[in-house]
Amino acid sequence: MYQMTAEYLGGLRTTGTHLKSGNTVITDAPTDNNGRGEAYSPTDLVSAALCSCMMTIMGIVAARENIVFEGITATIEKIMTKEPPRKIAGIHIAFTLPDPQQLTPKQAEILKRAAHTCPVALSLHPDIVQEVSFNF
Repeated sequence: MYQMTAEYLGGLRTTGTHLKSGNTVITDAPTDNNGRGEAYSPTDLVSAALCSCMMTIMGIVAARENIVFEGITATIEKIMTKEPPRKIAGIHIAFTLPDPQQLTPKQAEILKRAAHTCPVALSLHPDIVQEVSFNF
């Protein structure tokens, strides 16, 4: 059974639909690759997926360990190669908890280890540098 569908809309833009929820996402090629840069690029989605996956796995572990985890935020920076072929060279993610003092050092370590075990992190090519920092 299909989980998602996608359609090319023209003008270097696509739309994708998650069939179970009906949610959609639009992608647009970035301005440095002939696009308008008006939506996530496909490589932006890869970077965002890594961050979301890490947050989700940390959230699962936090719930299991009774760790207050709501309110975590992240910034994401995607680095593209400078030489062909064009591909993601690195993804830098910085996680921040609003009150870092809410975690014990042991809890912080548990969450950090959990983040690095997310399926997206484990699925990305090892040449993609995953630089992750935790402000907690």
